[in-house]
Amino acid sequence: MSHNVYLYILVMAGVTYLIRMLPLALVKKEITSPFLLSFLYYVPYACLAAMTFPAILFSTSYVASAVIGFAAALLLAFRNKSLVTVAVFACGAVFAAERVIELLM
Repeated sequence: MSHNVYLYILVMAGVTYLIRMLPLALVKKEITSPFLLSFLYYVPYACLAAMTFPAILFSTSYVASAVIGFAAALLLAFRNKSLVTVAVFACGAVFAAERVIELLM
């Protein structure tokens, strides 16, 4: 069975274009609904969280170490630390948790 890669790329490009073009073509006037505006404001954050969270949990050898790293990152982020600080300490927490888990097993 032969697969036409160019056809797949064309279909993906068309779908991507339609998803981005249709709201602009269908909604002509400014959106004034406060509910709809707040909903649209939070959609990118919700999509990012929905894509990132499963990747966080399954990116390490053990889910427990991933949860520890995630907790460290959340704690530092809520304390308004820089992105580099959050990333370094989260990686350090995962590294330490992995070593402890491996010693216990």
